Amino acid sequence: MTAKVYFTKEITPEGLQKVFDALKVELPGKVGVKVSTGEKGAKGYLKADLIGPFVKGLKGTIVECNTAYPGARNNESDHMKVAEEHSFTSFAEVDIMDAEGEIKIPFEKGKHLKYDLLGSHFDNYDSFLNLAHGKGHMMGGFGANLKNQSIGFASRNGKAYIHSCGKTKSPKMCWVLKNEQIDFIESMAEAATAVADYLKEKGKPIVYITVMNALSTSCDCDAEQDDPVMEDLGIVASVDPVANDQAFIDMVWASKDPGAEALKERIDSRLGREILPYAEKLGLGKREYELVEV
Repeated sequence: MTAKVYFTKEITPEGLQKVFDALKVELPGKVGVKVSTGEKGAKGYLKADLIGPFVKGLKGTIVECNTAYPGARNNESDHMKVAEEHSFTSFAEVDIMDAEGEIKIPFEKGKHLKYDLLGSHFDNYDSFLNLAHGKGHMMGGFGANLKNQSIGFASRNGKAYIHSCGKTKSPKMCWVLKNEQIDFIESMAEAATAVADYLKEKGKPIVYITVMNALSTSCDCDAEQDDPVMEDLGIVASVDPVANDQAFIDMVWASKDPGAEALKERIDSRLGREILPYAEKLGLGKREYELVEV
């Protein structure tokens, strides 16, 4: 069955609400909204005036985990300061999920990962919204729902485990070890699938939204994030993260904006699009979709 991806060009709180409503999925109980709080100095992270009213309406809690790289978000205290500076605390509670440790969830389908490590607070939530910002990424080529579900949900040690393709949980060692680029891309797909499988087993729903604005070649995790290189595209939403990421990629490739070439080069130079067929092979979702404008 072909996945449906709902799309609007309207990048507003109302646009977010429209694509979410089109999914016709209820997020019960305590709702975790996984969104990047943005590294100190970054510019492209999703802003409070855009997502705040929508998240408030869901009674959602912003959920994050600490970074594996040295920076302003690799411990709870500093991370919360950045979340406050970036106005996330102005509209929701913010939970750094690995502040009190991590949980290990199994994964038996992978070539690289044997398990995934999530912030220990992950189990406190009854449902999730994976709210991603579509953009380029220095290491992964691009970041949207799959990256947000893999690196994003992972604890600090879990991030190191994914970056090292299953070789170490040490945030110091993971940057020293050498890996093939395709192995890293596949490791992200494996971690994202591990999260989806775990939630399915627990009977906890998750839905996916990607805001395609401020389209830089670098990520919100980059303190020196580049300026946008192309026009805003809109918002996509789906219950299928592979289809949603594929729709984002297809819109970049279909764009007539000359600046899109820089983003395409960033994505393909890092083998970024290879995450999609591998995630599909793992059973995370399907690349074929029907685009429904709302």
